Amino acid sequence: MQIQENISLKAYNTFGLEVKAKLFSAFRNTTELTDLIGRTAQETKLILGGGSNILFTKDVDGIVLKNEIRGIEKVREDDEYVYIKAGAGETWHQFVLFCIKNNWAGVENLSLIPGNVGASPMQNIGAYGVEIKEVFHELKAFHIHEKTNYTFTEKDCGFGYRESVFKKKYRNEFVILNVTYRLNKTPKFNVSYGAIEQELEKMRLEKLTIAAISQAVINIRSSKLPDPAQIGNAGSFFKNPSVAKEKFEVLKNEFPGIIGYENEDCTVKLAAGWLIEHCGPQPSGSWKGYRNGDAGVHSKQALVLVNYGNANGNEIYELSEKITDSVNEKFGVVLEREVNIV
Repeated sequence: MQIQENISLKAYNTFGLEVKAKLFSAFRNTTELTDLIGRTAQETKLILGGGSNILFTKDVDGIVLKNEIRGIEKVREDDEYVYIKAGAGETWHQFVLFCIKNNWAGVENLSLIPGNVGASPMQNIGAYGVEIKEVFHELKAFHIHEKTNYTFTEKDCGFGYRESVFKKKYRNEFVILNVTYRLNKTPKFNVSYGAIEQELEKMRLEKLTIAAISQAVINIRSSKLPDPAQIGNAGSFFKNPSVAKEKFEVLKNEFPGIIGYENEDCTVKLAAGWLIEHCGPQPSGSWKGYRNGDAGVHSKQALVLVNYGNANGNEIYELSEKITDSVNEKFGVVLEREVNIV
């Protein structure tokens, strides 16, 4: 595999940020990965997938290794489930469409999420009432220093809200090689979350299918989220914060329109987008649609920070800091970034 020098990463991150990597190469299997790690033993390593959940604030003084491990295969099945293994370098949405085509249910609510398969367990991606941990079976990961493969079960991954052991505990230690999902042979429809039911009604279906749910999710996401090919972004920049039920009641008394959903642990998850939309420096008192140079907040979804063309990572990061401070000052709630900062 060729190792390139001084390579632009603009095409490899969905924010479209112009940063450079000292060294860059791609790998398609474990053999190539092992070889590259051996040849660059002294270099800091950054593993890159689809580049859809990363904010570069500086050049990378080391080697960027792009995961291009492909392949989708059925590894086994029983009366209820089918187990599908996908290479970490597969595009997530294409994987979802492949499952729908084969009538394997469970990931249809996660349609059109940007990024690759390898990021799905790392982030425990979720949308419209479904999280990866609900369909996850196991993954295989390569330990960079030991040069050994490990198998991780759901328990091993330590899944939380947009969290796993790979984000903090094992950060920069493992490379996810492939992920195996446990999908339903008989669909169990999940349409109660958000605007899915309303969108399905507009579609005037004769029969509810996983393909219809997928299309409804695609319609909703396309209507309010910017296409990274048109406007640089990484999807939701912040996590939805959770507060104690008592705190939520205090907030609701002061801000009757505030949005919250009760968690299983009796805390309340707040809609970060609503908080951001209802505070800010503009005459409207909102961050939604705010722009400073080419760094801004999307006009249709306040959770999404955008690069209108030539913003740099630090400008977007500084904007996120101002938003965090603003939300904390008005609501007494601390926002946490979902995007990884490099």
